[in-house]
Amino acid sequence: MTQEPFGARLRHAMDTRGPLCVGIDPHASLLTAWGLDDDVTGLERFTRTVVEALADRVAVLKPQSAFFERFGSRGIAVLEKAVEEARAAGALVLMDAKRGDIGSTMGAYAATYLDPGSPLFSDAVTVSPYLGFGSLRPALDAAVLSGSGVFVLALTSNPEGAEVQRATAADGRSLAQLMLDHMAAENEGVTPLGSVGAVVGATLGDAGADLAINGPLLAPGIGAQGATPADLPGVFGAAVGNVLPSVSRGVLSRGPHAAGLREAAERLTDEVRTAVSGT
Repeated sequence: MTQEPFGARLRHAMDTRGPLCVGIDPHASLLTAWGLDDDVTGLERFTRTVVEALADRVAVLKPQSAFFERFGSRGIAVLEKAVEEARAAGALVLMDAKRGDIGSTMGAYAATYLDPGSPLFSDAVTVSPYLGFGSLRPALDAAVLSGSGVFVLALTSNPEGAEVQRATAADGRSLAQLMLDHMAAENEGVTPLGSVGAVVGATLGDAGADLAINGPLLAPGIGAQGATPADLPGVFGAAVGNVLPSVSRGVLSRGPHAAGLREAAERLTDEVRTAVSGT
């Protein structure tokens, strides 16, 4: 049976647990800072600690697939277990894989992350649209069938992204705006929130784009990249109520103890709530 659509589940999670996504990014430097070896044993200890500390309280956990893939099949096994345990504890899992391809290959990526029969089945996945938005159709269709979500790169927090995302399409729109308009069309008429989200960096200052896509706006860049929760209204304007800020090092650096991770996540959640509500 198809689960409730991702947009509705995310809206509920943000309203009840708070609008925060915490990344699970086991950098080698973070493993070292936690007193762990940069190997599969260290990876497993790090990941288990984050999941056990936060999965029962934050809205979304976002494992970065690359940091698990670098350990081969044993690293992927750790990732599979983390996805299962995080979802069982009530967190939504957003797989940060940034996949983008065409045809049957995109279909295979969709099956990996958006098919309930897959061991890596997640509540949502990040994808890249810059082979053309239509290339994402296998993932978009798979997400509808499984009640999952798709977050599409639009205006990313890395400075290099602007050379593509701010380029002008044939009709005069920026490529990012063209992608955002496609997302809005996918979400048209959906309540309370569409399941096709956009990735828009919190470090942009002014997004310079229409972000009213009726879907969630994943906002990386809070913390180590320089943005703060107070910056969110200026970047996202009227769409700020649909923003899901993403924080990794700002929380993970407070490890290895669960209490430190929880305190950092709770503080950031409160700061985001205040910034979004304006109170």
